[in-house]
Amino acid sequence: MSRSLFVTRLYEAEVGTGDLLDQLAISIRSLAQEDEAGRRWSKEHRYPGYTSYASLNDLPRRDPAFADVAKLLKRHARTFATELGWDSKPRLDSLWVNLLRGSGHHSAHIHPHSIISGTLYIDVPPGSGAIRFEDPRLPLMMAAPARPDTFVTLEPRDGLLLLWESWLRHEVLPGTGKSERLSISFNLA
Repeated sequence: MSRSLFVTRLYEAEVGTGDLLDQLAISIRSLAQEDEAGRRWSKEHRYPGYTSYASLNDLPRRDPAFADVAKLLKRHARTFATELGWDSKPRLDSLWVNLLRGSGHHSAHIHPHSIISGTLYIDVPPGSGAIRFEDPRLPLMMAAPARPDTFVTLEPRDGLLLLWESWLRHEVLPGTGKSERLSISFNLA
C-alpha cells in the first residue's frame, strides 16, 4: 500500500466576466503607454513587452477595475488558504500587470516574501506562452530515474485565475503568436 505525502496544490477558477476583462484590457494597454518608469524597467531588464512590476504599487487605488480584482483575489485566496489547512487570512501584498509580446517568455522563478502568488489571465490570444510549474522535489531527486511529471504545463485562457504557494517554481514558456498576452500577477502575504 502506498499513499501520497506533501501534495502541491494549484487553485484554478474561472473568474473573468466579459465586462471586467474588457475594462482591465483597456487599463493594461493604457498603463503600457503612460507608465514611463515601467517601460524603462521593462527595457532595462529585457522584459519582452511591458510590466508595472517595479513601477506602480497602487493599481487598486488608481483604477476601479483593479479594485474589483483585489476584492476577487481576496475571496479566492481565503478559499485557497482554507483548502491548504491554513488558519490565516492572506492579504494582497502586491499586484502588477503584464503585457507580454508574441514569443515573449519569463524564466523560472519563485516569489519570495509571500505565501500565495498567482496570475489572472485577461486576454490570451492564440499562440500565447503556457505557464509551466516545476516539481518542487526536482533539486532533491539526485539519481532518480526520469519522471513524466517533473513539469506541469497549463495553457492560459481569458478569465482563468491560478493561485499557488509562492515557493512553487514556475515560468512562462515562449509563445508562438504575434499578439499581446495580457495578465495580472500578484502576491499575498
